[in-house]
Amino acid sequence: MRDRSTGMKNLTRTLDSMDFLKMDRRTFMKAVSALGATAFLGTYQTEIVNALEFAETKLIWIHGSECTGCSESLLNGGNPDVAQALTKLNVNLAYHETLCMQQGIWNDGELVNTSELNSEILLEDLYKEGNYILVVEGSIPNGPDGSGRYLVIGNKTFKETLGEAAKNANAIVAVGACACWGGITSADSDIEKETDYRGVAFKKTDASKGMLKELGIDKPVINIPGCPAHPDWILLTLGAVILGKIKIPDDLPAALDQYGRPKLFFPPDHTVHENCPRRGYYDRGEFDEEVGGEKCLWKLGCKAPYAHADCGIRRWNGSVSMCTQAGGPCINCVDPGFPDASRPLYVEAEDKGIVGANIDTIAKVAVGAAAVAAGVHAVRRMGKGE
Repeated sequence: MRDRSTGMKNLTRTLDSMDFLKMDRRTFMKAVSALGATAFLGTYQTEIVNALEFAETKLIWIHGSECTGCSESLLNGGNPDVAQALTKLNVNLAYHETLCMQQGIWNDGELVNTSELNSEILLEDLYKEGNYILVVEGSIPNGPDGSGRYLVIGNKTFKETLGEAAKNANAIVAVGACACWGGITSADSDIEKETDYRGVAFKKTDASKGMLKELGIDKPVINIPGCPAHPDWILLTLGAVILGKIKIPDDLPAALDQYGRPKLFFPPDHTVHENCPRRGYYDRGEFDEEVGGEKCLWKLGCKAPYAHADCGIRRWNGSVSMCTQAGGPCINCVDPGFPDASRPLYVEAEDKGIVGANIDTIAKVAVGAAAVAAGVHAVRRMGKGE
């Protein structure tokens, strides 16, 4: 931990000597990715103010079918908390359904028809004004029969609300697994075809069935998956868009992967497994078979070798912990196939057929712990075509 802290201080000093306004997109994104939201907003506070020239950015945050876990994650982000971050980035959180004061106030038995007291009117007024970043949290039901009426808010389907909000948005960001590709709500079930939950730009891995495509709206979407999404992933992506370091749509092909995820946070050539605090046990072939131990969690269903995210470097809860460190196997909640691709969650996945190999078999025939590590890891990477 001391080495990591010293390295971060050295990195902060190095970046502090650079003019971030002159950084190209790649350098800027690498810098904010390494620093995290706290250090970035603190180090460059003055420069951010100068860059924004006090221009206010409006943010509209709408909620579909979800648990509000991503908003909870953002609110629990610590230092900076969401209020500090939005203030430093000069963001006007014009609408957030969970935090919004307007709730449709009734006066003498009649609904007050002003945007100050009625959130539905406020939202419609904001659409008309345009010039905002749209954040979508939660999936969008298309059922039954394409009507979208499995989620109706204020006598309007959320499918319709998304369509109205997306048309005038300067940028669209889907936050959380549900908004990105349907997440938990789109899991295989007896009613999945009837409810037909979709993400903004994808349904699971299918880009042709995203809700914007269904609505005939052709706009790029930045996906920030996770169940929930990490506060840094959300704040730093929004910060890059607001500060013009990610220009939409010009920079998106280089900045995003095939599923619309920022490559810096969801690197195609890196997995959670590679920086897992328990990686040493994996390399020695030492595995827990019951919850509560300290060894590798592979036999308890850990999906870290297939999860492309920087959790092992960034950590959670104030950058001090992560799922595997706290004793929970990685469930690969950033994958577009989640949760079906991760099920059963707490069962060893080796027998799913990675070139016919089984971790126990490899461990028995490999010579020494180093051979076990190299052999198993190489077999898995070849099996996944990496």
